[in-house]
This record gives sequence, C-alpha cells and structure tokens, in this order.
Amino acid sequence: HVQLVESGGGSVQTGGSLRLSCVASGDTIGRYCMGWFRQIPDKEREGVAGIESDGSTSYADSVKGRFTISRDAATNTVYLQMNSLKPDDSAMYYCAAARTFTDMTRGRFAGLGMGTQVTVS
Repeated sequence: HVQLVESGGGSVQTGGSLRLSCVASGDTIGRYCMGWFRQIPDKEREGVAGIESDGSTSYADSVKGRFTISRDAATNTVYLQMNSLKPDDSAMYYCAAARTFTDMTRGRFAGLGMGTQVTVS
C-alpha cells in the first residue's frame, strides 16, 4: 500500500485557482495510476482526473480545459492544478493510487488520502 496526504485546498472566489498536492510515501508513484476524486455529502464520488504510469492523462468532461493533473517523480508528488473554478467544483478532493486505470475506475485502491476541502463561492 501507498500512503497519500493531500494539501492545498481552501476557499476561493469563482474564477480563481488552486493547486492541490498529494505527497506519497511507502512506494513510488510512477508504479501506479494516480487519480483525483471529489465528493460532496450524499453524492457519489466523482472521478476528476487521472495520470497513468506511462504519463497519459484523462479528465472528467466537467473539468476538461480547466484542471491539469501532473506528477513529480523527484518528490513523489501528484498535483491537480485547478483554474477557472466554479461553485460546482466545491467538494472534498481525494488523491488515490491504483495498480491500473481499471482498478482506479472500479475503486480498487492501493492507497487513498484523507482529502482536502475546496470551496468556491
């Protein structure tokens, strides 16, 4: 298992930006598909963005063109740059690791962080 700790959440106005960070320990992120999810109370978890071990990325339609996922092997960190934020982006954001993209989409995580709150008003 890989341990994940998110940071970078906060409160911003509509149109603002935030960059979320996810620091991994216990294993190397390059061996995993890494992803960001978000969830609001009483709603299902929503996949936001993912980056596979080969570097290929994928995004939810709702965030395409506004969010960018990236990783830094030197610091074992995954980032989510969020621009042009909207109130609908408000949620708890979680970082996850999975062995494959299929595992990621099916919720079979090798690691899941505790989350960081993003509020857009």
